[in-house]
Amino acid sequence: MRNILILIKKEFLQILRNKQLLPMMTILPIFQIILLSNAASYDIKNLNLAIWDMNHSNMSFKLKEKFTGSGFFSLKHQINSQKQADNLLLKDEVDLILVIPENFEKELVSNNNSSFQFQINALNNTKAGITNNYASTIVSEFFSPSNADVKIKTDFNTTSRIIPVTNYWYNTTLDYKTIMVPGIVAEIMTFIIILLCALNIVKEKEIGTIEQLNVTPIKKYEFIIGKLVPFWIIGHFIFWTGLIMGKLIFDIPIVGNPLLLELFLAIFLLVPLGFGLLISTIVDTQQQGLFISFFFIIIFILMCGLFTPTETMPKWAQIINIINPIKYIVEINRMLLLKGSGLSVIYPYILGMLGYGIVINGLAVKMYKKTN
Repeated sequence: MRNILILIKKEFLQILRNKQLLPMMTILPIFQIILLSNAASYDIKNLNLAIWDMNHSNMSFKLKEKFTGSGFFSLKHQINSQKQADNLLLKDEVDLILVIPENFEKELVSNNNSSFQFQINALNNTKAGITNNYASTIVSEFFSPSNADVKIKTDFNTTSRIIPVTNYWYNTTLDYKTIMVPGIVAEIMTFIIILLCALNIVKEKEIGTIEQLNVTPIKKYEFIIGKLVPFWIIGHFIFWTGLIMGKLIFDIPIVGNPLLLELFLAIFLLVPLGFGLLISTIVDTQQQGLFISFFFIIIFILMCGLFTPTETMPKWAQIINIINPIKYIVEINRMLLLKGSGLSVIYPYILGMLGYGIVINGLAVKMYKKTN
């Protein structure tokens, strides 16, 4: 035990003396959390709108007002031909063209329904889908029986309608920061821990100190525990600092028990530490360690379910995603912070991460060669 404590003290002294490493573990994660939490959002506003109104009626005017007053669209052009519409889309100057036909109000009054067209710039399919959702929602509200202007004009009293009432559970305002901030904190923490752990041991190889340690009476398990514990503590610091910043700056909810989150985090950190240790055993230089770390980290981040639901991925991708540690901490963050899930719900994840950590660290320890 004394040997382990001495090694841990030695690691912390090395970290504190490293003027480049210390800001990377403290200032950089905080800056990334603030920057990415504001940037990584599907809450798009001020979409460029063009309107082609062939009706020029009171009803078409009210529909245009509904779009421009929604806060999502900014009217940039009013056009009068398909050629102008094609030109605007070709130049990427608009996101949506609202086309109101010539007989819009007449059909609305006589038949209680009418048609119009959305021409959407789908160069970015995610943005196009969000644009369509916004536009469809505005239209639904415009033709709702609660809209007095439309009701008077179209005599909806003769038509029976069922009005759905929607409640969004766990994120009532659909605020993307509520979902994104905890996930970004988890991603940044995992990224930094894998990278630091891998490069720290490889650096010992490059400067030759690993050979000196290898010939000492220190046991293999003592050396590895002494190397991993400091980064286990650093992982806690990054995670909880990120969540506190998220609470103070973005007011993210913390519904569940923080002690359960700490329990999961303490076990979860064994996995990225194991990955870092495993990478360090198969490379000889920091450059090699950097490339291999980034290879895994990029895959883990893109497939973790924060940006795209894991359920929509192909079956083969979902099978590969079983070994993605970020996927599990993103899920647990949402379950505990947003839903307030208890131990009875998350214990399978805890056991799964414990088994995963034992396997990955066991493999890394077996591959690490120490002469004794």
